[in-house]
Amino acid sequence: MSQDNKGEARPFSSSKLSVLRKHPYFCDLDPEAFEQLCRYAKHSTLKRGTTIVSKGDPGNSLIAVISGTVKISVSSADGRSAILNLIGPGEIFGEMSVLDGQPRSADATANTNCEIFVIDRREFLPFVRSQPALAMKFIELLCARLRWTSDQVEQVILQNLPGRLASALLRLTEKHKQEPKGRTIAVTQQEISEMVGMTRESINKQLRAWAARDWVRLEHGAIVVLDVDALRELAEAGGGEDA
Repeated sequence: MSQDNKGEARPFSSSKLSVLRKHPYFCDLDPEAFEQLCRYAKHSTLKRGTTIVSKGDPGNSLIAVISGTVKISVSSADGRSAILNLIGPGEIFGEMSVLDGQPRSADATANTNCEIFVIDRREFLPFVRSQPALAMKFIELLCARLRWTSDQVEQVILQNLPGRLASALLRLTEKHKQEPKGRTIAVTQQEISEMVGMTRESINKQLRAWAARDWVRLEHGAIVVLDVDALRELAEAGGGEDA
């Protein structure tokens, strides 16, 4: 992963900094503290497919996404993959290893061309200690990650394919509900299959059935959710036999 500023101090555009400023965990920092945080941030531009961190790497940095999407995933020895999360603009990742000092628990890959800020653990931890309110927000973030993981485990164990797929689409739309086109999910059917643990063929068959009901619309590299209520009802029911 190459960094285009090589760590030297230089101003970033206000639009890039505003992404960091709008993050719910940094928005309440006073101007002086936020300016200090920005001095730690190193800017990187990444091409699609670039490995940002690998499972087992030292947890030595916190990463904020400015633009693009980062895929958080794990792989088995026989080549199977599971996507744990998709991190978009304004979101951060890598906080668990930064806070506990343990190796990375998953791979992070640029799912599209990306811009990111990287903040070194050696600078970030003293900063968090000086900002008790920020430390509490990171506790909240870790709790949210745990709830997300618990929901995924519950869905894999208890729901059938339609329920799992509906739940996954709802989670992704919820993450982008504030965007003007918040119900358009930039995700491929292969990526969805790796999120819910089913084959791409099964995912395609189910999505086409929903498209015929006008619940979703399929686009190249994206899924548009048209009927949130129908998917939510299906997810809450666990899938149902006639989904």
